[in-house]
Amino acid sequence: MNNIERFIEIGIALSTEKDHNVLVEKILCSAMDISNADGGTIYSIDENQQLVFDTLINKSLNLHWGGTTKKDINIPSIPLYIYQQPNKSALVSIAATSGEVINIEDAYHVEEYDVTAAKEMDAKTGYRTHSVLTLPMKNHEGEITGVVQLLNAKDEHNNIVAFNKDVERTILALSSLAAVILTNKQLIDQMEELFGSFSRLIAYAIDQKSPYTGGHCRRVPEITMLLARACHEVTDGPLTEFELSDADFHELSVAAWLHDCGKVATPEYVMDKATKLETVFDRIELIVARLEVASQHITHHKSLSVKEKALKLKQLASDREFLINANKGGEFFDDDKINRVYQIAKDYQVTINGITQSVINEDEVYNLITKRGTLNERERRIINGHMDVTVNMLETLPFPKHLKNVPEYACGHHEKMDGTGYPKGLKRDEMSIPARIMAIADVFEALTANDRPYKPPKTLTETITIMDRMKANDHLDPDLYDVFINQKVYLSFAKEFLDSAQIDCD
Repeated sequence: MNNIERFIEIGIALSTEKDHNVLVEKILCSAMDISNADGGTIYSIDENQQLVFDTLINKSLNLHWGGTTKKDINIPSIPLYIYQQPNKSALVSIAATSGEVINIEDAYHVEEYDVTAAKEMDAKTGYRTHSVLTLPMKNHEGEITGVVQLLNAKDEHNNIVAFNKDVERTILALSSLAAVILTNKQLIDQMEELFGSFSRLIAYAIDQKSPYTGGHCRRVPEITMLLARACHEVTDGPLTEFELSDADFHELSVAAWLHDCGKVATPEYVMDKATKLETVFDRIELIVARLEVASQHITHHKSLSVKEKALKLKQLASDREFLINANKGGEFFDDDKINRVYQIAKDYQVTINGITQSVINEDEVYNLITKRGTLNERERRIINGHMDVTVNMLETLPFPKHLKNVPEYACGHHEKMDGTGYPKGLKRDEMSIPARIMAIADVFEALTANDRPYKPPKTLTETITIMDRMKANDHLDPDLYDVFINQKVYLSFAKEFLDSAQIDCD
């Protein structure tokens, strides 16, 4: 293959090959073929300003490390600078810091450069370095991104010779292609890291916004990825054909970190509402104070007998205790309890500053009769609205192709398999498996969370019992939930994140 054909092949590979290791190694092998070199190494420059071995090939020693082999190169990186001065103890660092091509006929008979490092390496491997060609890799901006080094060029009779100038120019052109590849990889890695960090930053900001849900955005990704990994590894049943690539796992992780990004617009008083009557303060204190006034009215009522007063005061004490407990919220506030709130509001009237009023005003009644939790219907709509904001935020972002599913995954964690969830009312067959995975993760975290002000954390037994019902009611994906239970995903998470008192089953 002539040089033109090699460049054409590499040009085609640049546009088709996704693995940068393959591309860099192809360029190194082409450089070795063109120069008929016995050995070759490509180094990249890391964030610590050190030359890192990317690929090392030596025909005589039968070595092929790094690159496509995935074999670790257990050779220390080479610093570009020592005490802020260019490192002149290695040819590759000299080429990288000076930007010059170094072409040596015999490394053991050169006075211009320090070749101590090469001699020490030879002593360890039994190799003998003669001719050396070291070229800095410059990208389109003139920045040094790495170094190509070739060893021991050979002629047609297999004799070691110097690298000639024509070969040097050709290899320099190849090294420029390698620089482009490394630069592109660095840019992609940096963009991925930036976006990943930005996703975690949003999650951190949301968690910091509310002291009571401080770990939710961190824990949901943990459960999500545990369940996704378990589903990926299943070898039988409905999920046998389901698998995720590394890119798929990354995409799902980004979605998990962003799943509640819309909560940046949710008012703190709604997110942090610990009791039904909490506003700036807990208004149960006002009701208790009014009941105390009512008790004084009873005590000093002249037309009531002592026995009647005692009975009324006993009932008032019972009603006061009922309202205090009702204010705490819970799983379900039934109709009998709701009717009792109305009756208390009707039974107890007090006069304060000449104004006669019920011990429970209309807004307080509205909050106290909330059937589940501490949020009334208006507040529930506000909190649910965070999903509309999430949808709007994520669907307007220009996600790259490999992250195009992030909005669908992230926005599906409140959907139910029967179509009664929100924000879009999707049914099971309208959702991807990763989105359904996130729905299970979000429910499990919400039930077991020990930092919610409006409820105590559920134990594993309580949580699984509730989620079993949700599966039976077609709220959770049954196949995914079976993996969650059978592969004990819940237990893996619990051992790391839950209080020991919550782990009451295995």
